[in-house]
Amino acid sequence: MARAIWSGYINFGLVSVPVGMYSATKEHEIDFHQFQKGTSDRIRYKRVNERTGREVPYDKIVKGHDVGGGEYVIVEPEELDDIAPGKSRSLEIDTFVDLDEIDPMHFQKSYYLGPSDAENASSYALLRDALAKTNRAGIAKFVMRGKEYLATIRADEKVLVLETMFFADEIRDPEELGDLPRKAGAGKQLSMAVDLIEAMSGEWKPASYQDTYTERVKELVKTKHQGKEVVYSEEEPQATNPTDLVAALRASVEEARKARGAKKKTATKKTTAKKATAKKTAAKKTAAKKTSRSKKAA
Repeated sequence: MARAIWSGYINFGLVSVPVGMYSATKEHEIDFHQFQKGTSDRIRYKRVNERTGREVPYDKIVKGHDVGGGEYVIVEPEELDDIAPGKSRSLEIDTFVDLDEIDPMHFQKSYYLGPSDAENASSYALLRDALAKTNRAGIAKFVMRGKEYLATIRADEKVLVLETMFFADEIRDPEELGDLPRKAGAGKQLSMAVDLIEAMSGEWKPASYQDTYTERVKELVKTKHQGKEVVYSEEEPQATNPTDLVAALRASVEEARKARGAKKKTATKKTTAKKATAKKTAAKKTAAKKTSRSKKAA
């Protein structure tokens, strides 16, 4: 069974729901160690006192904040714990908002919230179902691992999901990118771009997308371990010349429509094959029943 990385209570109004928090996602990672090039010597990091050159144990390290002029304010871990809000391990819901109003830019990481005990499972289910029915999300703050988080709590079928969020002042202003292009004119290019988007549109199917880069890394490691060499030759994309944009859009629309037509034909063939198989199965069952009845009558 999964182990909770945080436990506490969801509080809304006078209701408290005990929950545990669990990781909802995992990333594809290939572990690599560092070596000095041309040798088998591992590179390791040590916490070293820059004045004495001696290694310092982790429990002897404290945090210091640079206040300028080479001066630091040293802060002990206990002092950070003392000022942390939510020491009661509380997910205090401040308000409920329409889930569709939240810009995805604010979402950071997803966690599952599970009921801490069977005795309070009914209150957990009540909150989950009420959120699903109203399409609302609870906005709350909590402290985990020495940091305060803003979070939304929403329903996702059988489970409550907590999304940690960026605070408003943590999201950078796009104006920092410099001069951005003006609004595109309502001409032929825009019309064709819309046509291309429509031609390439489809249903969101998460399982259709795989991490091909990680698979290539695994293949690279495997092949090199066998003493072979792997060569991948892919051309780097180049920006489309503005004078060729209409032609590129037109060709892209035609290609996308052909691809969609091919997909529809394949889907139709599969559906027809399934129906034919179902009919054959039904016919076999009917024939088997008739045979059984004939034997019984005989």
